[in-house]
Amino acid sequence: MHLSENEGIEGNRFVVTGGLGFVGAALCLELVRRGAEEVRSFDTRSCSPWSLDLQKNGVRCIRGDVSQKTNLKEALKGANCVFHLASYGMSGKEMLQASRIDEVNLNGTCNVLDVCHEVGIKRLVYVSTYNVVFGGKEIVNGNESLPYYPIDDHVDPYGRSKSIAEQLVLKSNGGSSKKKSGVRLYTCAIRPAAIYGPGEQRHFPRILSLAQMGLAFFKVGDANVKTDWVYVDNLVLALILASMGLLDDIPGRKGHPIAAGQAYFISDGSPVNSFNSIINPLFKSLDYDVPKFTISVKHALLMSQICWFVCMLLYPWLNHSWVPGPLLLPAEVYKIGVTHYFSYLKAKEELGYIPMISPREGLAKTIAYWKDRKRRELDRPNIFIWIYVIFGMTGLFYTAFLPTFWPLRWLNSLALFIFRSVWNLRFTFYLAVLLHLGEAIYVWFRARRVDPANATGWFWQTFILGFTSMKLFIKRAKQA
Repeated sequence: MHLSENEGIEGNRFVVTGGLGFVGAALCLELVRRGAEEVRSFDTRSCSPWSLDLQKNGVRCIRGDVSQKTNLKEALKGANCVFHLASYGMSGKEMLQASRIDEVNLNGTCNVLDVCHEVGIKRLVYVSTYNVVFGGKEIVNGNESLPYYPIDDHVDPYGRSKSIAEQLVLKSNGGSSKKKSGVRLYTCAIRPAAIYGPGEQRHFPRILSLAQMGLAFFKVGDANVKTDWVYVDNLVLALILASMGLLDDIPGRKGHPIAAGQAYFISDGSPVNSFNSIINPLFKSLDYDVPKFTISVKHALLMSQICWFVCMLLYPWLNHSWVPGPLLLPAEVYKIGVTHYFSYLKAKEELGYIPMISPREGLAKTIAYWKDRKRRELDRPNIFIWIYVIFGMTGLFYTAFLPTFWPLRWLNSLALFIFRSVWNLRFTFYLAVLLHLGEAIYVWFRARRVDPANATGWFWQTFILGFTSMKLFIKRAKQA
């Protein structure tokens, strides 16, 4: 398919569900750049890191939920093409909330299809996932001829719901509009690999948070495991080409869009080991320890099932910020620990898709983004140092000033054995507090010149942790 880069875009109106997300925002901006008459972002959020940029570029941001048909109808009215990106349950605590996953991914997709038929939308591009055909069994250079993974065998509600939703979308291809005679809805599905790029919000923040806390100390599977990744700009290109592939007025193909009813795998075309080629270089660039231990998929699955069970016990409070996200879940074990990669040959032949950004360039841009972001934030010691210092200072205060609490008599005995007297314990506590305070004041004065935006944060962190925090600041000051 050889069309101009603005074919089917100039003079047309577009709706992007999930338009305030990482991929959705990039797609909105690219549509504007290519001359779209109007671009509407439809999202449950009122703001996101990309909101201001979208508004500055004339994108109309509409707040609404795809699971609510009424406000969806208003958003889609008058549009020529819809990109359905809105989804729920891809990572973290979201993966555990089956009812909300079905509400958004299934009911929401049904609503989008119904409204498209009602208001006469001609093109619908659905963003799916590799998980519609992958469920933990190795796939090498797969293609679109692979059957859907059995619905009942999916290990997570996200993969199951996306599989059902994709099939609904593709079966709706060619359906006539309920109110506009002669208008048909043409649909296709894009199945992207793991998405990366500057500002990605689903996976990298969670991975880097674990690394910063010192909890990313293991990797899953051997070094021969390979999976696909796709840079955000490459995915946006594929989405736009898919929308062009649904045009029904192309000379020689009138009434028979090439992409109608089709699914396409999209990736950078370079399957890699996620740990060796993505995570390790990222960790090293940010001065985090790379995973040193390797665990088998079997043992990782056991660990993930324990995490799942613990999180289910906390289900009523899952949305509270004080409940931590799961360390690892079964679907994630398969994603990183089992080889599965696919060919984008069909997308190349039918849509003209060729990745614009190479994996090396994409990773370099991603690393540069995270290095810049890390420079603007407070450097924090790992969680083990926090536990050691806080418990140490608390124990010192208890043994020096509080009456003996019988379950902790052993701690009193140990403290007296080491320090010989209560007076020595109190002197040591006062000395530690004064040292922490002195280090905090020193760091605060220097941070006002070196890192003024985080000066207050450096003060309080150093007051709590003492030398370990000051050491991090001194390293930051040398790099400034």
